[in-house]
Amino acid sequence: MSLLVVGLSHRSAPVSVLERASLSPDAQAKLVQDTVAAEPAAEAAVLATCNRIELYADVDKFHAGVAELSTLLAQHSGVGLEELTPYLYVHYEDRAVHHLFSVACGLDSMVVGEGQILGQIKDALARAQELHSAGRLLNDLFQQALRVGKRAHSETGIDRAGQSLVTFGLEQLADGADVTDWARHKRALVIGAGSMSSLAAATLARAGVAEVVVANRTLDRAERLAQILAEGGTAHVAARAVPMEAVSAELTRADIVVSCTGATGLVLTAEAVAAAVGGRTGTPVTLADPDPDTDAHADSGSERAPEPLAGVRSLPPTSVGTEDGCPLDLAAVQQQPGFSVMGEAAVAGMDAATLEQHAAWVAGAGVDRREAARRPAADPELISALAATAATAGRVPERRRPEPVPAPVRPRPVLFLLDLAMPRDIDAAAHRLAGVRLVDIESLAEASADAPMAADVDQVRRIVSDEVAAFGAAQRAAHITPTVVALRAMAADVVAGEIARLDGRLPGLDDRHRAEITQTVRRVVDKLLHAPTVRVKQLAAEPGGAGYADALRTLFDLDQETVAAVSRAEDSTEKNAESRGPA
Repeated sequence: MSLLVVGLSHRSAPVSVLERASLSPDAQAKLVQDTVAAEPAAEAAVLATCNRIELYADVDKFHAGVAELSTLLAQHSGVGLEELTPYLYVHYEDRAVHHLFSVACGLDSMVVGEGQILGQIKDALARAQELHSAGRLLNDLFQQALRVGKRAHSETGIDRAGQSLVTFGLEQLADGADVTDWARHKRALVIGAGSMSSLAAATLARAGVAEVVVANRTLDRAERLAQILAEGGTAHVAARAVPMEAVSAELTRADIVVSCTGATGLVLTAEAVAAAVGGRTGTPVTLADPDPDTDAHADSGSERAPEPLAGVRSLPPTSVGTEDGCPLDLAAVQQQPGFSVMGEAAVAGMDAATLEQHAAWVAGAGVDRREAARRPAADPELISALAATAATAGRVPERRRPEPVPAPVRPRPVLFLLDLAMPRDIDAAAHRLAGVRLVDIESLAEASADAPMAADVDQVRRIVSDEVAAFGAAQRAAHITPTVVALRAMAADVVAGEIARLDGRLPGLDDRHRAEITQTVRRVVDKLLHAPTVRVKQLAAEPGGAGYADALRTLFDLDQETVAAVSRAEDSTEKNAESRGPA
């Protein structure tokens, strides 16, 4: 077994990198095809979700495989290899199996325990089978991953440790309120008709929204989803479909918007969201006029900073009451659910000077800020100055902090936005509009990092460890099976040859005696081979047992082509079974 996985996820890379590295379905297919065409890889599959991109392959060389798979990921994602490499992780053989089984159980998900990943793994296997890039190893691996994931959900309480990304996102929008109470009687607009959007629409319908409007570029798919919602037995939920051109009009009527499309650009701009809020409240909410000083630089070709939004307080370089050096009013923004002070939403709308200051503050936040707060850094120059003052004045002067400036009260949201797309569908600047609450993949990742994990997680980890050991043993045992089959075939040929020679020496031997002699010789050969073949399978199933197949071929002088022919025959049988689809 030479399983290799190279990938990046929300655990290894910032959302901005994941967003740029996301692959369309066509790009995923091309990546798989190019991988199997590469020299080190014999099989390949891509697992691409909203928060991970992973390339699985059966390789014959580890270092060459890592280099080739990393290069292919960079080429197809459009992110340069030097930029992408720091965020990539690599797992090999049993560690790669452990990784996929953990992913299938929801242990590696943004929301621990969510079950949607099982459907995504199933889809990844189906795509690889359609492209004929999944052979024995990847078929066995992904099929077993699905079984392990189902076992984890059925035998443990991992479902209680987390929810689907949709449910978790809605809980963040509800800001501590019960989702059902919060969503009841609201109007919902769902943009997109894929699996994630369908799940969001169904979840909102069950939560009791008054209406679900589905918008999609292909109107037929939107209509099918709306029909399923309307006829799905969910009481008192009206559902209808609209084309994408109608989104602006529907945005003015909607209370909740969930967007998850495959678009490469923004689906909802900050201007569109501001117009919708203004239409609901009667108060214009627009982007502020451009800064004349910034316009002066525009003619020289320099890049303009994002324009500040109306209703957003302009913060001075050293805001009173904020963390030292941070241009954001932390006390205010941290009350907004899902707001990431280091994300794109934080800097949207800052002028150039403030943006530069924020960048400097973030650059100094590489360490755990909570740990840093507990361990104040010693400043030698400050200590020396205080010592000199104490020597002359007899005491250390008090350092009083100015009274904090109260943050302006943010109006209650009238429009709730949930962006589950990668790359993002909704302009991050909408987060800074008054009357808007936006939760996206970035803020969900930050919120879920502190979510408590259920005790059942430990039980799932034990299941994963047991299943990895069993899978490895089965694969190692299967690796030696063609050699054992070839050995028994050679023994059968030897018996047949000796019986033929016996017929030449004893031409008058009757059929009954010939059959008895033949059966006796076969029993002798079978008994001689039984113990060695059973034992070699046991030894081969143990870690480090891959060499027993080579030893068996050497000891019995087996023809390598005969062994390969057995393997090809087994692969042909599995491909016929594979056409029936994944479990």
